Amino acid sequence: MDEVAARALDAQVAGCAAAHQRLLASLAELSDADARADSKLPGWSRGHVLSHLARNADSHARMFEAATRGQESPQYPGGMAGRVAEIEAGASRTAAELVADTRVSIYTLEAAWAGASSTTWQGYGIKSHSDGAPRVRISDLVLMRWCEVEVHHADLNIGFTHHDWTPLFVRYDLDRQVMSWKARKPMGLTTLPEVIQKLSPNDRLAWFYNRTPVAGVPAPQAY
Repeated sequence: MDEVAARALDAQVAGCAAAHQRLLASLAELSDADARADSKLPGWSRGHVLSHLARNADSHARMFEAATRGQESPQYPGGMAGRVAEIEAGASRTAAELVADTRVSIYTLEAAWAGASSTTWQGYGIKSHSDGAPRVRISDLVLMRWCEVEVHHADLNIGFTHHDWTPLFVRYDLDRQVMSWKARKPMGLTTLPEVIQKLSPNDRLAWFYNRTPVAGVPAPQAY
């Protein structure tokens, strides 16, 4: 890993760890009724979102641990079906259980980051819930986790919104999203619509995640 990539990784680890703490602070007064209430995601309660965040952290720790052994682990045992089953199994727990699980999973993942060797960072995991089970670089997982935490923190609908997303996270992830969007477009049609370019960075990233619709502009998946 070159020096520039190493500095970016250090910034992402620090940024995601701070996002973890903001999430835990937001959950300090969560009640059982709060946990049962709807999140901003259709069909998901806040319990579903927290169950997902915990299992996502575990899945990343799993890939880190395998990479340290020189192996490649699927992110979720059983692929997409296994992922869904784990989320559903944990969604109806009490608020105290959900928060405790979220906290333990966060510190398990951060311990995996701290214990990662050069072999780990050079390794790969397998995103088993995606089409074709693509390999993913372990070094890319930190920004992906940061994305999960920031976006789903807002999805919980407990006072934190996409306007609260960390500027450094927005900068890193916007670059990633724009590159991905351009790769899906035919040659010569890679410029974002003007109305999207005029949005604030946070609103632009929220549009990429279909959290902020823009009149007259199809959702990113439509491109």
